[in-house]
Amino acid sequence: MIKLDDAYDENNIFAKILRGEIPNITLYEDDKTLAFMDIMPQATGHCLVIPKEPAVTFLDLSEDSAAAVMATAKKVAAAVVKAMDAPGFMMAQLNSSAAGQSVPHYHMHILPRHDGLELKFHAREPEDMAVLNDTAEKIRAQL
Repeated sequence: MIKLDDAYDENNIFAKILRGEIPNITLYEDDKTLAFMDIMPQATGHCLVIPKEPAVTFLDLSEDSAAAVMATAKKVAAAVVKAMDAPGFMMAQLNSSAAGQSVPHYHMHILPRHDGLELKFHAREPEDMAVLNDTAEKIRAQL
């Protein structure tokens, strides 16, 4: 397995979320993955899918976890598209800090896309929790 330079940090925010030390707005969870709202969304409906396996990049993931993340991402993306009435969506995944990865735990971004609607900057503006909860309810209703 190829390893990039970034080491897994057991105290990263996603590891803390998985251990229940930090709250999140969960959309979906199974034995291998967790999907939740991004608290600094680039678009309304922006959410994340993470493996429960500790891994920094795609290259660190086991094949089983990679498959589980993709299965969950497909399920959640379909719900996001329906809930946000989006004509398109974007999936983004950055590998290592050199590529712009800000949390050293593998994660997939799912963002609904609409023509003419610009994305906000990544990880800059926290969203109001009431707005995130309302959006999450709409997405969960489609799962």
